[in-house]
Amino acid sequence: MRRAGGISALMLWASMGMAAEEAIILPSGLVATPFEVLWNRTGNGLVYRYRFVAPDFTTEGQDFDQMMQDLEFLCNEYALSHLAKPGPQPKQLIISLASRELEFGVVDPAVTQVFEAYRVENDTCIWEVY
Repeated sequence: MRRAGGISALMLWASMGMAAEEAIILPSGLVATPFEVLWNRTGNGLVYRYRFVAPDFTTEGQDFDQMMQDLEFLCNEYALSHLAKPGPQPKQLIISLASRELEFGVVDPAVTQVFEAYRVENDTCIWEVY
């Protein structure tokens, strides 16, 4: 376990069946790979942050709806299937996509990064305004 920006981080790849080299083809055609999963307990409950990297990711000329479809896809098709069952279920999932690996909480203007929050209802990710 390591501490990153006040967030307890646990590399869950092995225990959750994740492989860092696993390529995920997004609806936009971008290819993303899992980077890390961070977790913490806030006043509102357990939160998992699934972080992905897509080297070709940019927001320049990017269609907002397409970007949201990619994030929702990562939540529904990847994050949900990697939650431990049985096990503690998160109150919220945060999905982030970046153009390269970046330490959590660090800002680098050379790195494109977006993230959105979702709650899980009936085995589906529901977007929450973050």
